[in-house]
Amino acid sequence: MSYIGKGIPRVESFEKVTGIAKYVNDLMLPGMLYAKMLLSPHAHAKIKRIDVSRAKELPGVKAVLTGEELNYKQGLYLRDKDILAKGKVRYQGEPVAAVAAVSEEIAEQAISLIEVEYELLPTVFDPVEAIKKDAPLVHEELGSYEFMKGVFHPVPGTNIANHHKLRKGDVEKGFKESYKIIENEFRMPQVAHVPMETHVVIAEWLPNDRIKLYTSAQSPFAVRNLMSVTLGIPHARIEVEVPYLGGGFGGKAGIHLEPLTALLSKKAGGRPVKLVAKREEEFNTLPCRQALVARIKTGVSKEGRILAQEITYYWDAGAYADYGVNIGRAAGYSGAGPYDIENVKLDSYTIYTNHVFGTAYRGFGHVEFMWAIERQMDMVAHEIGMDPYEFRMKNVLKPGSITITGEKIRENTGRVDKCLESVAKEIGWSKRKTDEEKKAEIANGKITGKGLAVLHKAPAMPTFTSCSAVAKFNDDGTVSISVSGTDMGQGTYTALAQIAADTLKMPVEKIIMVWDCDTKTDPYDWQTVASRFLFMGGNAVIRACNDMIEQMKEVASAVLRAPKDELEIGDERVYIKHNPDEYVTYKELALGYVYPNGNAIGGPIIGRGKYIAQGLTILDPETGQGLPAIDWTYGAHGVEVEVDIKTGDLRIKKIASTFDVGKVINKLLAEGQVKGGVVQGIGTGLFEGYIYNKEGKLLNNSFTDYKIPTAKDIPDEIVTDFVETPQLDGPYGARGVAEHPMISVNAAIANAIYDAIGVNINDQPLTSERIWKALKEAGLN
Repeated sequence: MSYIGKGIPRVESFEKVTGIAKYVNDLMLPGMLYAKMLLSPHAHAKIKRIDVSRAKELPGVKAVLTGEELNYKQGLYLRDKDILAKGKVRYQGEPVAAVAAVSEEIAEQAISLIEVEYELLPTVFDPVEAIKKDAPLVHEELGSYEFMKGVFHPVPGTNIANHHKLRKGDVEKGFKESYKIIENEFRMPQVAHVPMETHVVIAEWLPNDRIKLYTSAQSPFAVRNLMSVTLGIPHARIEVEVPYLGGGFGGKAGIHLEPLTALLSKKAGGRPVKLVAKREEEFNTLPCRQALVARIKTGVSKEGRILAQEITYYWDAGAYADYGVNIGRAAGYSGAGPYDIENVKLDSYTIYTNHVFGTAYRGFGHVEFMWAIERQMDMVAHEIGMDPYEFRMKNVLKPGSITITGEKIRENTGRVDKCLESVAKEIGWSKRKTDEEKKAEIANGKITGKGLAVLHKAPAMPTFTSCSAVAKFNDDGTVSISVSGTDMGQGTYTALAQIAADTLKMPVEKIIMVWDCDTKTDPYDWQTVASRFLFMGGNAVIRACNDMIEQMKEVASAVLRAPKDELEIGDERVYIKHNPDEYVTYKELALGYVYPNGNAIGGPIIGRGKYIAQGLTILDPETGQGLPAIDWTYGAHGVEVEVDIKTGDLRIKKIASTFDVGKVINKLLAEGQVKGGVVQGIGTGLFEGYIYNKEGKLLNNSFTDYKIPTAKDIPDEIVTDFVETPQLDGPYGARGVAEHPMISVNAAIANAIYDAIGVNINDQPLTSERIWKALKEAGLN
């Protein structure tokens, strides 16, 4: 039987529901110390004095660190961040000192004994203001920082950490030929990742400057690499182990608490140190999703064709660049949406402010800019009197279209038009309300509306990214698969098990996914980000399994006295094609075949597979032209909402979501991904967002004040569907769909609100208060 497309349960289900699965916070090491951090109460201030003497004298304290002791800079693409604030603090919640003690209580007490004297500095919180010439500089030393040259473009003497340019065609000519030109501004706030498991690290600084880390990180090899670069220690002396992971959503990509924890261990004489982020620190100290201000100018013909588009994205990176500069880059090459536009000018600025710093978040910037693009598309359609569905269908990318970076869309690339057609049909888009029905709804106090939105996303990766897999037979004929991409709940290990079972033609129950990832023993993987793990890891697993098959056929050829090309596999056997009764079992071959007389041949069957992203290029720094992506996943949402006229309360009656995933590997998990992403998109669309006071203090840094979706916020009905346009270089034709479901959910909802009440809301979140004000503007309450 084939397992591809089957909805089998996740392979780790038993371990998780019974509590057998161990997370970093479950681990205890002999002599372990506990770390705590002292955080800045100010958004921007000079550190005039730090007195740690009383903390050092407290019994049970084994290590105290301040920034002045640490001459290191960390950062993935731009090295701009101190491990502890040095010289000045750049956001409220930034760590300025840390301690390690024999208990958490003593560590907390020690932190309270540290005295810091600050001198307040001018602040800047709005990215549009921060880009002005007279704005306070968050990083005066930007020109001296190391960064990935050719890929990112910081502007010294400003707050611009990266400026990505995209130029296609002649925008001015396109605007001159346009029937109408529509301009709008859209805003989105910062948003928290809120994984169930907070950031946790256990570090040991071992003799001979070796480091052992247990960390709740998405990418063990990325942590090892960044630790090596930051601390100047060879990769071979750093071991990173990632056990079960309680969610990440991008917030656990790269490194965050690992260097600090390791250096506390070093100062404590090598004793292991555990640092567990409190929930408030997840909000205040650790990175969030960047905020965005988007300005879009669209020129359109009378027939509804987009002739020109000028876009400026102002990304609020917060105090440090982290992954934010790459988000700005991704917005640069995909930020016009899945549309066929001949003339495009796009500037994407990643800008320092005195907010909490931003990083990767599910969707990698696409949730934010697709909010702007899909709101703009509806507004343009209404401006020219065209149905939003018809307008999109006239302009979306199709086979033969050229993307804004010059890539040709081919038959196997994916079909956004089919996704849009699917959701429109599901919500009954063509059945519009009559004037009488509208009047009846208003009289009843509840108005309904329908909205559409499309989306696209490709893995946002540098040109060099690779992964690998090792498959090996065990004594009993089962197969263990080792990879170093992490499964943080998305279910990829289950899909990989299905891919391995199909390739080896054996029961999926006999495929064992090795859960813990350890850089010391497991094969290399770049990072678990960008929705690229199933695509790249799946290809690596297929190649590892094919390697095993070749080895088995080599031995079986001698045993069965038949050429390799006359052998076939199936039912855990290698057999002769024209005589299936002549066979040898996998179990007999697993560790080496033994003849009846005791002679043995072969040996343990161990397969290796690898995959590297093909054909990616560095984008032209002036035009943004090139090949930035290995694959594109397209999708669409259709939403039906009900608005309470008196209160502005919003009820989502139905949401339909369709994605072209190339090939569904696991129907159950794919549907789960979509439904989870949709609900997460609803949360960030309707009520999530950081709220600061005028001094830059985060006011909603707990679940008391920062609300995420509950069961009551789930739509009445969520319908999922999939289009399957096989990706020729994908595993069994598949491409990723991990991040995509939450992209454009917010825009579809806002478009449905407009359909209901006739007022555009361009700022998020779409709270009841904002909707109530829009109703008041429309004269409906």
